[in-house]
Amino acid sequence: MATLSEAPPPLAPAEPETKKAPRRRGRWTPYWLLLPGILWLVIFFALPMIYQGSTSIQTGSLEEGYKVTWHFATYWDALSEYWPQFLRSVFYAAAATVLCLLLGYPLAYLIAFRAGRWRNLIMILVIAPFFTSFLIRTLAWKTILADNGPVVHVLNSLHILSVTDFLGWTAGDRVLATPLAVVCGLTYNFLPFMILPLYTSLERIDGRLHEAAGDLYAKPWTTFRKVTFPLSMPGVVSGTLLTFIPAAGDYVNAELLGSTDTRMIGNVIQTQFLRILDYPTAAALSFILMAAILTMVTIYIRRSGTEDLV
Repeated sequence: MATLSEAPPPLAPAEPETKKAPRRRGRWTPYWLLLPGILWLVIFFALPMIYQGSTSIQTGSLEEGYKVTWHFATYWDALSEYWPQFLRSVFYAAAATVLCLLLGYPLAYLIAFRAGRWRNLIMILVIAPFFTSFLIRTLAWKTILADNGPVVHVLNSLHILSVTDFLGWTAGDRVLATPLAVVCGLTYNFLPFMILPLYTSLERIDGRLHEAAGDLYAKPWTTFRKVTFPLSMPGVVSGTLLTFIPAAGDYVNAELLGSTDTRMIGNVIQTQFLRILDYPTAAALSFILMAAILTMVTIYIRRSGTEDLV
């Protein structure tokens, strides 16, 4: 009886079964999708940059061959000899960027808020220059700014050329082969790059914000200054970058519309690469230009107070 009355010993708790984590399918898919773009950047951007970097520290000649001798003095020699072209490039690019902003912002504002049914037509007219070659568009300005053309005649009749001649932008009654012609070409060729980001940024603004500003008795200029322009800053930053960066390295406008006194750093790099065949100097100039633009762009983005680019 005593044996039967004893309770059975407690059973040991069963160990929980470890379930294998389900295998996530397709976790490598994003990386495979990124692979073509990464390969493109490595082959067509990183490798040429490395090659140009090694070229900039070489010495020798085209006949004897070039060897990597870590000759960093090429950078200082190139900068000390061609610093006027660097400053001229920055000045021309900045002037063209400001003109593009002054011309492009009202047009982008018109397309975003006032165009109505004409919006698509105006947008087509904005991108219409892209339908022709960059070279053809620049050559057209040689006809527009010809000495006997209507533009020069109108500017002379308004006595504008006398003012620009005093400022050093033109030479007498001539516009071609002057800084003004180069800046006009840069402005025309890169104006769409300013208008499109501005239009995209302005179109995102909620119209009810303008109505709220009007309900608070804000005048149109106050509404623009306090509401519209601050909200369009991502488009302003994007447009100015897309205009300034290619304009600073451009050489076509200075070559076709300018003269030897209006040469930009792009013209110097082209000459060093294709005519003088001084590859180390050309590569060093390219890296100096890239470093200068990268520094200015970084400072500009931080000073602009916005990181939300269109």
